[in-house]
Amino acid sequence: MNLTVHLMRHGETGQESPRRFLGQRDVPLSDSGRAQALLWREALSGVDYAGAWCSDLSRCRETAEIVLEGRPLQAVPLAGLREIALGEWDGLTAEEVKARFPGQHEARGADMAGFRVPGGESFEDVAHRACCAFEGILAENRIADGATLLIVAHAGVNRAILCRLLGMPLAGLFRLGQDHACLNVIAYRKGAPELRALNLDAWPPARTL
Repeated sequence: MNLTVHLMRHGETGQESPRRFLGQRDVPLSDSGRAQALLWREALSGVDYAGAWCSDLSRCRETAEIVLEGRPLQAVPLAGLREIALGEWDGLTAEEVKARFPGQHEARGADMAGFRVPGGESFEDVAHRACCAFEGILAENRIADGATLLIVAHAGVNRAILCRLLGMPLAGLFRLGQDHACLNVIAYRKGAPELRALNLDAWPPARTL
């Protein structure tokens, strides 16, 4: 089957100063994030999506709603597409993590794929969960040949999915850029995935679309 998947990251959220870990805390888009989604609504207006899915966290749901506004299509929220659960680290700064959990920040840096935050997940956990959700979307829906699908998720989730599709070691996931509201284009030709675009910006409109 020939198929195209538009894998998008949610738009920008409100900036916290100092910067704090944001895992599954449910925070809304900022005005800037909504503007980013509006740019994609315009850039993707000519794409006839056969289906759409998103993380059930509000920043992804709102991004998908804005992109799909005016279409007879709503994104299906899936908990499997949620960002990594950061457990006891969520909402803390890096310095607070280092003070409260000595050695853990460094241990995570040394084993980005396998280190599991207390009360949370490792990126190996995320990869299993998110790839099951992604593969389930492709397997469990009647998708016409040549269709295009939209999936709106998070930076960590998208990186984990892309590592799996590209056959990359999960330890290198942060080598894949995933800016706010970026778009990744994955084309399946005869069942094999090909990455056509990575970390694409909505402006100027991408010619590959």
